[in-house]
Amino acid sequence: MAQPSGVPAPTSRIWIDGALRDADSARVSVFDHGLTAGDGVFETLKATDGSAFAVDRHLRRLATSARGLGLPEPDLDEAREACAAVLAANPMEHGRLRITYTGGLSPLSSDRGDAGSTLVVALGAAKRRPDTTAVITVPWTRNERGALTGLKTTSYAENVLALSRAHEHDATEALFANTVGALCEGTGSNVFVVLDGELHTPPLASGCLAGITRELTVEWTGATETELPYDVLDRAEEIFLTSSLRDVQAVNRIGGDGGERLLPGAPGPVTAKAMRVFEERSTAEPNP
Repeated sequence: MAQPSGVPAPTSRIWIDGALRDADSARVSVFDHGLTAGDGVFETLKATDGSAFAVDRHLRRLATSARGLGLPEPDLDEAREACAAVLAANPMEHGRLRITYTGGLSPLSSDRGDAGSTLVVALGAAKRRPDTTAVITVPWTRNERGALTGLKTTSYAENVLALSRAHEHDATEALFANTVGALCEGTGSNVFVVLDGELHTPPLASGCLAGITRELTVEWTGATETELPYDVLDRAEEIFLTSSLRDVQAVNRIGGDGGERLLPGAPGPVTAKAMRVFEERSTAEPNP
């Protein structure tokens, strides 16, 4: 059977329980709270030729998510060491570096155990994204007032469902509104729109994740954080997504229950500039 795309090869080395282990012997207990209750947080970093991008920002967000979930403070020195070790042990041109931090061994309930947390760092192969992609809208909403809002947790089933719907429509992302009908985010990306030649993105108050690529794009392009109605997708001149693996990626088609809208000029001039700026700045500043 062929190895699924992005899954670490059986010969790869994974950090778990404080050391590198072969992938075929790296195991997490079936009683780990990350598995039984989705009680964990994670980060995904772009890795290129043995170096991960924006490591410090990702580790700070890992700690913020852990605190928000009530997990013990992660040892960021160990996490940094683990990332470096995994990158060195698994040379590849383009990769997806994943840091996962969970509640550890726990009862078969929502209660946490006292055995300590689990830290896993793994690297899988990735491909450079195309310049443009298609997205869909979905009828489900993000809860901007929920307990997990703004945290990058392993409770990802909602995203799995929406992304599966996107794939059914030959798209790579699904976009959510929040409970008051404002544009929020994608399953694993942030969204930017161009209105009257100006660049906007939903504010964190919308319930979207504080994406690292989003944060840098705002800093480097001067984009404005603006509360946007969901139907802005019907009239925006340009639309693009940001995420660790996408960087800045233009949207060329939007599908959904309301029909389909094409953006045939994608990437438009504002998006093309954002793509160029991000590429130049991220290359010059690998840990901005």
